[in-house]
Amino acid sequence: MNKEIKELEPKVVWTNFTDLNAVPRPSKKEGRVIAFMMGFGRSLGLETFTDTVGNVIIRKPASKGMEDRKMVTLQSHLDMVHQKNATVDFDFDTQGISMYVDGDWVRAKGTTLGADNGMGVAAIMALLQQTDIPHPPLEALFTIDEETGMTGAFGLKEGVLQGEILLNLDTEEDDEIDIGCAGGIDVTAERSYDEKPREQGDIGFEITVKGLNGGHSGIDIHKGLGNANKIMNRLLYVGLAYNMRIAVLEGGGLRNAIPRESWCSMNIYKTLESPFLEAFKKTAHEIKSELRTMEPALSITISPCKASEKVMEPDVQSKTIKAILAAHNGVYAMSASIPDLVETSNNIAKVEVRKGEIRIGCLTRSSVESAKIDQAHALKSVFELANFKVSFSGSYPGWNPNTDSEILNITKKVYTDLFKESPKVIACHAGLECGILGQNYPDMDMVSFGPTIMGAHSPDERISISSVQKFWRFLLAVLQQTPKK
Repeated sequence: MNKEIKELEPKVVWTNFTDLNAVPRPSKKEGRVIAFMMGFGRSLGLETFTDTVGNVIIRKPASKGMEDRKMVTLQSHLDMVHQKNATVDFDFDTQGISMYVDGDWVRAKGTTLGADNGMGVAAIMALLQQTDIPHPPLEALFTIDEETGMTGAFGLKEGVLQGEILLNLDTEEDDEIDIGCAGGIDVTAERSYDEKPREQGDIGFEITVKGLNGGHSGIDIHKGLGNANKIMNRLLYVGLAYNMRIAVLEGGGLRNAIPRESWCSMNIYKTLESPFLEAFKKTAHEIKSELRTMEPALSITISPCKASEKVMEPDVQSKTIKAILAAHNGVYAMSASIPDLVETSNNIAKVEVRKGEIRIGCLTRSSVESAKIDQAHALKSVFELANFKVSFSGSYPGWNPNTDSEILNITKKVYTDLFKESPKVIACHAGLECGILGQNYPDMDMVSFGPTIMGAHSPDERISISSVQKFWRFLLAVLQQTPKK
């Protein structure tokens, strides 16, 4: 099936994307893709090396007549988000992505596609390969672990890069030029509890929430999509009134993905079965009605199962459910300076209850550093009231817009000349590596752009074929117009 992808135009880009997607590359497990990129660069006879953390750097001299131009650093990340539908049997550690064409879109079979940021990587590979494309001196920077900590960007030391201009190819709307992004911080709440034996007369039920769209916890956070953890918690809150006791709870996955599924095993007294089920079904109907526009495929089911032998102690269970109910999820504040930009948000990404341990993982984002920390402290306060230990990790800065940027002016002009309309110059609510890279390279002039990708960080991820053609044409034109030294 992937063979047909290589026949799409521009073939050099799609062939590289297909070859890249054959290499397993989940975040924090990039060893094989690093080796793949090292072999690629060396096969072209280009200067190729890794830095101390595993980022791959490849340099290519300018084409004839463009030796006097400033060196351009082209940057994309090697790792991809690994999400799949529950019914799909797939191992991201060992399998390549299976793709297919759906009209103007390329999709994956039940998994994330890896177009974020694999298409940026593929375009850079094509530029390094081609001998008939005019370009300034090029420096390709392929970072690792962007999706789960940005440790590649954080680990890139001062003095490694030589470029004066950076083109980040990790934006997901082809009519946008990005000049700023949000920072983020991971908020983790943990505590233990005593497991209690099942009580006489207990019966068991399994609750499943699935069928949600999911999506990028930054770019899609304002769309009103359902969060499986919040939906499940709302159902469990109803169960508190009927002496429900949780045995196991598993919801969500990666912090940067809006959770699509949640599952819970719980016990209840047989004598309370009828009123509990009536209240449960009423609440499930209300939730589905509220989300019917954005989440038409939402499924909420409850089915009998064997009663669990051990369950949560009631006091801890009550405090946990109430803390998750009170914890903010979604947009917290909109930007006062940039129209329609989410300033601050939080994603309750993962909830785990099992064998006496509770772990709740959130990702808080903001384009204002102080607001990011304030939101993190608000979450910390909520969970500490329920006797959780709360920790912060993985904090990364935002990228402050520079509206006087030379490369911004160039890209705006090139876009307008090519497509006869002005691009949207934006800041986004996602995390881009530009803010981190700018700490060690403060004088580097940066913009970000890319092809149209929908449903990133979910199995519905797809990339527009016509948009890739537009993106490639734009990228080539920008390189021809880069400034002289």
